[in-house]
Amino acid sequence: MTFVTYCHRNGTDTIAASSSSLDFSAYPMPHQGFVLAASAGITAAIQLSGFIAAYVLQTEVFYDVMGGLNYIALAAFSVLYPDGTASDHVRSTSATILFVLSRGWLLLFLGWRAHERGGDARFDGVIEKAGLFLVYWTVQAFWVYLVSLPVIFINGSSARPGDFTALDIIAQAGWALGIFMEVLADIQKAIWVKRGRAGHFCSVGIWRYSRHPNYFGELLQWWSAWILAFSSSEAAGANSGLSDPLWWLCVLSPLFTTNILLNQRGTGLVDAEGMGLKRYYDKCPTEYAEYRKNTSILVPMVGYGCIPLWLKRTLFLDFKRYEYGQGSQVSKEGSQSEGEMKRD
Repeated sequence: MTFVTYCHRNGTDTIAASSSSLDFSAYPMPHQGFVLAASAGITAAIQLSGFIAAYVLQTEVFYDVMGGLNYIALAAFSVLYPDGTASDHVRSTSATILFVLSRGWLLLFLGWRAHERGGDARFDGVIEKAGLFLVYWTVQAFWVYLVSLPVIFINGSSARPGDFTALDIIAQAGWALGIFMEVLADIQKAIWVKRGRAGHFCSVGIWRYSRHPNYFGELLQWWSAWILAFSSSEAAGANSGLSDPLWWLCVLSPLFTTNILLNQRGTGLVDAEGMGLKRYYDKCPTEYAEYRKNTSILVPMVGYGCIPLWLKRTLFLDFKRYEYGQGSQVSKEGSQSEGEMKRD
């Protein structure tokens, strides 16, 4: 490309022409930025392909399978691009193993549950409606991509931060513990269901100390993954992650998961608590009220019954909207339970 340069020298205007080519390699996109962008494209392609096949065949069996394969594809792409090796081998290997274990278990468990139930009730009356069915696949695309952000960030990093820091070790331990708790909770409840749902509500094993230990495990995983990603920032300087917009972008992973599990209607606590408790208050109101009063909503712990109500409503996320009967007729036992909680 030819450049024309105007110069003013010794009172005389001169025009100089030179020929050169633009060197765009001098302004490269950050490696992590490209990997994150490409991963979004891969996710869109996988989910759109899954939707088309599922709609043509009028089946939902591809849904969870494509979600699981999408997770694995993003892990593989981010760790292998561009030359089959990751710069930060130790963190990348650790994060990828934890990620594959987590998402592999989720795929296995959802597939088993759908088989046991003879189908997936989420898609009743949905598969036949192309627009609505596509919304489900679009939501899954966002879910898969956003949840995967920390591991894509770690695997796509060209930085070499060195040995694990104390923060890295804590984050890895938290992630591993979250996986363990989710797997343990899912298995214990599945066994309880297979044995006939003794006592009407699950209070075996870890469920004795938390009303939703599986949700706590999921939340712990993605907050820990985001913290682990801190040391993989490509930004310069000490504590570079704090000034790295891409690392802050990755906080969408735990925030999205938290919103889905705590606030989204039709899933998580909004579905399991509130009016979802009717079956317990109809069948065993006294027993369930006592269990609820003394059992944490998320964090497995002992002594929950001794914690003041204001702490339960704030720090422990046991919000009033999760109470049975909010906005409707509250059973006598449900009201009684709330009164007992207020006297804590």
